[in-house]
Amino acid sequence: MGNNSIKKTLIVAFALCIVCSVIVSTAAVALRPQQQLNQELDRKTNILNVAKLYEEGMDVEEVFGDEITARVVDLKTGEYAEQFDPETFNQFEAASDPATGRTLSGPEDLAGISRAENYATVYLVGDPDSPEQIVLPIRGQGLWGLMSGFLSVKGDGNTIISITYYELSETPGLGAEVNNPRWQSLWEGKEIYAESGDLTPEIHLSKSASGEHEVDALSGATLTSNGVTNMLKFWLSTEGFAEYLARFRDGVSQAEAQQADVELESEGA
Repeated sequence: MGNNSIKKTLIVAFALCIVCSVIVSTAAVALRPQQQLNQELDRKTNILNVAKLYEEGMDVEEVFGDEITARVVDLKTGEYAEQFDPETFNQFEAASDPATGRTLSGPEDLAGISRAENYATVYLVGDPDSPEQIVLPIRGQGLWGLMSGFLSVKGDGNTIISITYYELSETPGLGAEVNNPRWQSLWEGKEIYAESGDLTPEIHLSKSASGEHEVDALSGATLTSNGVTNMLKFWLSTEGFAEYLARFRDGVSQAEAQQADVELESEGA
């Protein structure tokens, strides 16, 4: 066949497609374990970062193993779900499973995620029985797509330490400023709930933030700011981690009451 033959052109093109497909498929399969390791390392790095434990050049695996304890929580009761192994449990897959997830619609789907898991993995910094910090996974719709990240809360179950996002498609210089360290620093010390027994979160973004439950909204990124507020309203309500965080808030209240009793007894003596 001549070089200008249509048949020869088609044969060469077909053969080239087959060869390239085999190469790409082989590379994808061969590199999958390394990709999974890199994803796991990135997840641990983000958790250490939001907990303010990450330092450049550190051994992430070693520090994570020493400082962080992962536990799976039943979001309905706030109790630990011991039937799940936190090392292998995937809450995103759980959201899709009718046995471990639920469909959201209308006002209850405040975060815009359609389905939510009934169980979620939390990360405890320090002593897991009395943690210094509690790192919570959060996600919800921004302007252009899903935003996924972590929120770190003090062991009192109410005071925010930091927030970070590891997956987003927001506009650079506008919505993408959610990962600007200067904006993230505004979250430190803000409180989630107004009262000790309240399960309705008060934390939100505002154009003129001034209170302990307000953080400055992103300039020029109203829809992204609304998305951040909505996902926090969802994940920190009874749909998310409110029952779990209440355990720590109740513990702090009891400790304060006991301390007050001791002081009264001392004054009486």
